Amino acid sequence: MFKPRYIKHGHLLVRHAEKLLRYRKDVLSEVTIADLKTQIEKLREGLRDKDKRTVKEESERLHNLYTKHMPAGRDAGWRENVEVILVAVVVAVGIRSYFLQPFKIPTGSMQPTLNGIIGHRAFFANENEIPIEQRDAYEKRDNGWYLKGYPTDAGKPNIVRQVAEFLVLGRNYIDIVSREDDRIVELRPKKIAFFFTFTQIVCERQSFFVYAPPETLQQDFKVSLFNQYKRDQVIARGAIDTGDQVFVDKFSYNFVKPHRGDVFVFRTEGISDRNRAVGNRFLISEDPGNGAPFYIKRLAGLPGDTLRIEPPLLYANGKLAERFGFQRVMAAKPPYRGYSDGPLNVRDLENKLVQIRMEKETAISSGSSDRAAELQLEEQHLKGQLEFAQGKRPLPPGSYFAMGDNSYNSYDSRYWGPVPEENLVGRGLLVYWPFNRHWGLIR
Repeated sequence: MFKPRYIKHGHLLVRHAEKLLRYRKDVLSEVTIADLKTQIEKLREGLRDKDKRTVKEESERLHNLYTKHMPAGRDAGWRENVEVILVAVVVAVGIRSYFLQPFKIPTGSMQPTLNGIIGHRAFFANENEIPIEQRDAYEKRDNGWYLKGYPTDAGKPNIVRQVAEFLVLGRNYIDIVSREDDRIVELRPKKIAFFFTFTQIVCERQSFFVYAPPETLQQDFKVSLFNQYKRDQVIARGAIDTGDQVFVDKFSYNFVKPHRGDVFVFRTEGISDRNRAVGNRFLISEDPGNGAPFYIKRLAGLPGDTLRIEPPLLYANGKLAERFGFQRVMAAKPPYRGYSDGPLNVRDLENKLVQIRMEKETAISSGSSDRAAELQLEEQHLKGQLEFAQGKRPLPPGSYFAMGDNSYNSYDSRYWGPVPEENLVGRGLLVYWPFNRHWGLIR
């Protein structure tokens, strides 16, 4: 069991020499092959006899012969590093494909449970101009309301604080000031490495590159096409918090069915085509470069469920939705606002049906058969929507109803319908960055 060191070294040397013969047999001369085999056999005899002196002498001779005919090893370190990197890449791709996939929250539809990208203007003159969900981030000073920690002289915080806040909170400061009298002619989005979205603000005489998507600049900083600015006028100043970065569990849905109340990620591919076919006007726009987007919402309804929304409440199969995520929204404790029925408002649907029927009759009487057919399709869709909104029509097999926790600002299944089962990606597992109050497991 406990062999002498020279015996172990001899056996190891024999294995390496035999490996050399196998791998380089086609390039070694017959004389060299014969020498190696002879020396291997001599070492083996010494190992069988356990003659320490013989083993050491023959080991040294075999080692010299072995190293003489080994290929140059000057790139061995590089090769080893490349192999390690390739193995790491393969493992990472495997984990991403079958177990955990990183995902960035793109919008505010799940706020405040999960944050999308949020822009904070540096200064507001009046408190009532501040969005309700952002008021805790501002403080009153002499001449107005400032983002907490933002210098009154309008300069950015010091570089140490900027770096620390970016690493910990995912916060990026922007300060875009027009260098001359000009106007905006284009907001050009640019995406780098999937997670990083920039905007090029293109003016007639100048341009600016900003780490923020166009939607954030438009919504939170009021930067819009054809806005005109004077020299030294602020275009956008403040801070932008990146959306929460989450890990998506792609594994568990292979073995267990999704549960009502899960926060889940899904593809939107094919939903717009289905809606066109059934007369639903609500579509999901696709990115020309990346195709149909991925969404993250809360799973509100399973196949066979009936749902009904009576703001701020959500009913599933005639009972109040029970899990913690639903109860937190329905409590409507700020910044939560409860559930909105949106396009599933029963009275609105009834009025739309009356209007569609009148338009259809007009189209028929005028001989416009194509238009009448379109309106007939839309009427059938609205009738189905009305029955669903009344809690009379269950979700079809293989269909899942998705809703955002920020129900008043969420484009979800209330508009474009249920998510097909084949579009499910996985369950939102945890927020891994930034390290704000959302960090950790998702509820």
